[in-house]
Amino acid sequence: QYSPESVAGADGELDPTEVTFPGCSCRSRSCAAPECPCLSRGHNYSSPGLLLAEQQQQPFSRPVFECNSLCCCGEGCQNRLVQRGLRLRLQVFRTQRKGWGVRALQPIPEGSFVCEYAGEVLGFAEAQRRIQAQSPQEPNYIIAVREHLHDGRVMETFVDPTRVGNVGRFLNHSCEPNLFMVPVRVDSMVPKLALFAAADIAAGEELTYDYSGRFRNFPGASREHKAPEEENSLRKPCCCGSRTCASFLPWDSSLFSTA
Repeated sequence: QYSPESVAGADGELDPTEVTFPGCSCRSRSCAAPECPCLSRGHNYSSPGLLLAEQQQQPFSRPVFECNSLCCCGEGCQNRLVQRGLRLRLQVFRTQRKGWGVRALQPIPEGSFVCEYAGEVLGFAEAQRRIQAQSPQEPNYIIAVREHLHDGRVMETFVDPTRVGNVGRFLNHSCEPNLFMVPVRVDSMVPKLALFAAADIAAGEELTYDYSGRFRNFPGASREHKAPEEENSLRKPCCCGSRTCASFLPWDSSLFSTA
């Protein structure tokens, strides 16, 4: 089932459409910092291109909060981007070695919002149950995103587009990707998993991101499992063809653990 944005999972633990954030009282057509409380919470989009500005190299990046449905600002506010959804011309196509993939049908400037990785938002228990019910031959679409807070806490988000999802489910992995993922919050603490262009992308170019979370993150942010050599026969090969290809697709052991 195609859905342009994430929906509540079958476990009913999280509802991404629930509005729990208060709205801003800005009366201007477009909010500005520092007056707007939404903008003052975190990182802002650059103007006028509505692109995500390059975040400084620091141990922690600032979160991204957009204005929401309770805000008094207009629909044209520059702090509304990911919530507007897909605006680019993309195409799902059959690749030579990687199954389905997605390519751009128009040039995409660096920093542009491309699409959301949408699906069912699950709690940990349901995500783990679904993972463990799969056979090694089945494709796994569940993504586990972990945000590391400055005080040591970790916020986890699990999205599964296997049954309900959007074009993002067809994006392939690359060890040298042209997209990067940013959790963007609009109505609540349940984030939208937004994919932005990491470089200028040409029309016809395949769109990819790094499933491991290493790209544009500090090394410690990834929980990718380092499998023993004998386990490599069970892992899916990586066919990205990049110079730094790791030979196998990344995977996270935490959802497979029965402890």
